[in-house]
Amino acid sequence: MQSATLSLSSTPLLRHHKNPLTPRPSLVHHRLRSVPVSPFSAVASSSYGLQAHRALVSLPSLPDRRPKDTLAVRATSVPDSAAPGDGPVSSNSNAGGGLMQTLQLGSLFGLWYLFNIYFNIYNKQVLKVFPFPLTITTVQFAVGSSLVLLMWATNLHKRPKISASQLAAILPLAAVHTMGNLFTNMSLGKVAVSFTHTIKAMEPFFSVLLSALFLGEMPTIWVVLSLMPIVGGVALASLTEASFNWAGFWSAMASNVTFQSRNVLSKKVMVKKEESLDNINLFSIITIMSFFLLAPATLFVEGIRVTPSYLQAAGLDLNQLYLRSLIAGLCFHAYQQVSYMILAKVSPVTHSVGNCVKRVVVIVTSVLFFRTPVSPINSLGTGIALAGVFLYSRVKKIKPKSA
Repeated sequence: MQSATLSLSSTPLLRHHKNPLTPRPSLVHHRLRSVPVSPFSAVASSSYGLQAHRALVSLPSLPDRRPKDTLAVRATSVPDSAAPGDGPVSSNSNAGGGLMQTLQLGSLFGLWYLFNIYFNIYNKQVLKVFPFPLTITTVQFAVGSSLVLLMWATNLHKRPKISASQLAAILPLAAVHTMGNLFTNMSLGKVAVSFTHTIKAMEPFFSVLLSALFLGEMPTIWVVLSLMPIVGGVALASLTEASFNWAGFWSAMASNVTFQSRNVLSKKVMVKKEESLDNINLFSIITIMSFFLLAPATLFVEGIRVTPSYLQAAGLDLNQLYLRSLIAGLCFHAYQQVSYMILAKVSPVTHSVGNCVKRVVVIVTSVLFFRTPVSPINSLGTGIALAGVFLYSRVKKIKPKSA
């Protein structure tokens, strides 16, 4: 979340300020004989003797301006973590602050993984009995949009001020974000959760490919080598997947392409951020725009299929379906928002490593929960692909040597 902006007022600090260069007439010679009142008086007295007293007394407005200017400059450069009246920070307080930051970051990673696990489990349960990915994705965007509006209405996060030009720049990001989540749900409805996430381990491959094609960012030899186990592992897992079908496979692949296109677009289309448009607000705006983009297509293709009469006619349990859809929608928005919060606190490489670990956790928990049949060769292929993703996240830090 955004850190609160620290503003200092110069009035309390200057209320009891005494002008050191305006002494009382009866004590002028006494003060000149003791210590210089300011650096200006010290230099002047050493060069001109008592004549410096007349020059300094005739400029009473100089010190009135100087402290205010100095205070204004210092106030704008105070770190966010500082507070009014803070003194020198000891090593113990530094250690305590570092421990709190570590605990906070660890909690965010835990929530990221937990929300992702619950989303995949409940979302798969809904897709099994209600195979309408457009409707389900639209419901998830609707739940996320409601949470965003509630967050802004209750001032849990500052509402952004955004211009029409910024909305136009964000629109392509929202379009590919919409398609990426839709393709993911389409894949989850066709194949096992573990297989969908194994295919989505191919994201680094498409990231490198699209960055080279559209941004001219050529990968290093280490990055290329790290992509080989990813491609080989996914191919091996696909050949031995019990739930394999082409619709689920290509939907997951399309999700990879669209999500990585979003990352390329975010670099190519420079979104001019205002002070209130941080990562959380950017994601919130994308969520609302995605709902308005997908809702008309859902009505046209699938119609309205969430009414009680339709669901009862299909023989579905209304309470169970609505509850699981709501939990899936809440977790869908929560895990993506927490992901943006983590990205604001760590480097992209650390976030990529965390995403790799998250995928491992989701695959393992989904296999255990749904009791998905996994052969040894399939497990080997998944392990090789995930190891390649981890290796890719590490070698991304290696910068090519300049000629």
